[in-house]
Formats: sequence, C-alpha cells, structure tokens
Amino acid sequence: MHRYVARANLDHYLDLLNGDALAAHNRATITKLLVEEEDKLGHDLEQLEFAETHAANGRQKVDHVRRLRDAFAFGTTEREQADRLLVNYENLQTLLEDFCHRLRARINSREI
Repeated sequence: MHRYVARANLDHYLDLLNGDALAAHNRATITKLLVEEEDKLGHDLEQLEFAETHAANGRQKVDHVRRLRDAFAFGTTEREQADRLLVNYENLQTLLEDFCHRLRARINSREI
C-alpha cells in the first residue's frame, strides 16, 4: 500500500509540475515534495522500472515542448512563454533523471 501511495503522489506532483500556472514558490515546494516521495520508494528493480518509464515519458515531453517553442518566431511573447515552459520541463526532467541514477546506484551497491 505504501508504494501505491508514493507512486500516486509522484504522479500527482509530476502533473502539477507539468503545468505552466504554478508560481515559483509553489513549484519549489512541489519539487521538494516530489523528491521526498521518491526517497520513500523502495530501491528495487520494480521501482527503477517505474522511474525509468517516467523519465522516458519526460524526455518525450521535453522534445515536444521544444518543437512547439521552435514554431514561434524569436522575440514574440509566445516564444518567451514557450521558453519558460521549456525550462520548467527541462528542470523536471533533470529531477527524473537524477532519481533514476540514484535508484540505479542503490540497486548496484546492494548487488555487490
């Protein structure tokens, strides 16, 4: 049950962070909560698969947002908004990739 709740919380926080309407202080708070939930998950291959799936999905989202951003002309308001959104997605992706690396390291250190 604990893993289910942690995974549900992770999904919820990721959904919130994927939005573009969060104020900076709310984004920081939700990011902190996301990292705390990541730390609650077990350190086994099942959790690593879960994390890697989210990281792969995140890479696709970053690529999609980058393509959308590139469709706007330089210097326009739309391009500036898309740039800010892309930065948010890239920052979130860094968190997801770091989570995968931490899980891999924990699993590998246990196997030795």
